[in-house]
Amino acid sequence: MDIEALQTFVEVADAGGISPAAVRLGVTKSIVSRRLQRLEEELGVQLLARSTRGAALTEAGATFRDHAARACAEIEVARETILPTGELRGRLRIAAPLSFGPTHLAPVLAEMAQRHPRLHVQACYSDRFIDIVAEGYDCAIRLGHLPDSNLLARRIGPIHAKIVASPAYIAAHGAPETLDELGDHQALMQGTESWQLMDGEAIVMVRPQGRFKADNGTALLAAALAGLGVAYLPNGLTDEHVASGALVPVMTRHPVPVAGAYVVRPPSQHPARKVEVLTEMLLACYDTSPVAA
Repeated sequence: MDIEALQTFVEVADAGGISPAAVRLGVTKSIVSRRLQRLEEELGVQLLARSTRGAALTEAGATFRDHAARACAEIEVARETILPTGELRGRLRIAAPLSFGPTHLAPVLAEMAQRHPRLHVQACYSDRFIDIVAEGYDCAIRLGHLPDSNLLARRIGPIHAKIVASPAYIAAHGAPETLDELGDHQALMQGTESWQLMDGEAIVMVRPQGRFKADNGTALLAAALAGLGVAYLPNGLTDEHVASGALVPVMTRHPVPVAGAYVVRPPSQHPARKVEVLTEMLLACYDTSPVAA
């Protein structure tokens, strides 16, 4: 049985259609369709019911999908065990935040691709939350405090952050110093998130309010520099501007607790060696150049 056709079927089943599966696989839709046709002809059953809205598993397809996924995983492990020591091949699909990925992850991925010419690297840089299982990613970089999930996580380093405002904002509205005062200020936020702050030895959650929101830290930094409010941002974005005086730390009596940068991957009995290698490279990179996203 053609392993590429088997892997393609699993991708189509998980992605819900030929077009999204083709994007995941990095091939054309026609190639995906031909592989599916070969597999169905070999099995003598229809695995997918195709329509203009996508592709849905037939009863036979739903039964076959789990067996096919396990077979693909076992074959991937078998391939890795017989490769020359240290060599990687196949595809590595990774998601990372836009405010972190191009600066911190991209150089490591470039080095990884240089070391392993048979490895295909696909990176997605976005600040939207990506469901790595549903969207077919091998792993993702997550920053902050991880919520409970069934994903497996490896911490690669700390993330330090602070709350800042511009001198112009402080001159017009004052600088918040207490948890109660923070609620009276315009907060620059990604959505409706809570902020974690230290109150002595305890971590407390506050829910600030504000009229300016963006899904990207760089955009929130620009708003803070423009004097639109107070922003909860990682030091990597603010250090230069704090040093120049363009931003001023506030809420210093209630500092931001140290968070983390993590590599997260779907639960699996056999972690892919390419994900393990990437994680070790990021850890080595962090040892020589601390994460300051």
